[in-house]
Amino acid sequence: MRKIVFAGIIALGGFLTANAQCKTVSTLTENFDTWKDINKCWTAQQGKAMLYASDKKIIFYSMSSPGENMYLVTPKIKAGKYTLTLDISDNGGETILELFSINNTSDTKSYASIAKPSKIEGGKKTFDISLKKDSSLGLKVLLNGIHQAVYVDNFSLKPKK
Repeated sequence: MRKIVFAGIIALGGFLTANAQCKTVSTLTENFDTWKDINKCWTAQQGKAMLYASDKKIIFYSMSSPGENMYLVTPKIKAGKYTLTLDISDNGGETILELFSINNTSDTKSYASIAKPSKIEGGKKTFDISLKKDSSLGLKVLLNGIHQAVYVDNFSLKPKK
C-alpha cells in the first residue's frame, strides 16, 4: 500500500512540476525549430480545422472547415507594452490575423481584441500591443477557403523601450 501511495504522490508531483514550469514571462522568442507538437506552455485551439507544429513553423490549416476560429495562445505574459514581430504567410486566398488578450483560455468571454484584424500578405508583421494585466496573447487566424494554410515563424515579443 505504501508503494502505491508513494507512486501516486510522485505522479501528482510530476504533474504539478510540469504546470509550475509555465511561468509568466516578459519576453518570448520562438522560432519553432525544435517543436514536434505544440509546446506544453502554449495552447492550440483549432475547432474542426488543424493547428500544429511542422517543418519548423506553426501551421493553421482549414481542411474542409473554412471560417473556423483558430487560436494559438502564448504562455501568460506580464502586463505592459510590447512589440510583437512574426513571420506570417499563406498559401493563397483571403486569410486574416487578429490579436487577442486572453485572461482564461477556457473562457472565450475573456478574449479581448487588442489589434484590428489584418490581411495576411506574407512577410514580417510588427504590432505594438499593450496588456493591461497579466494575460496570454492569442493569435487568431481566419481561413476563408478549404485547404487554406497560414504559416507562422520567428515569433518575438519584447518589452517596448
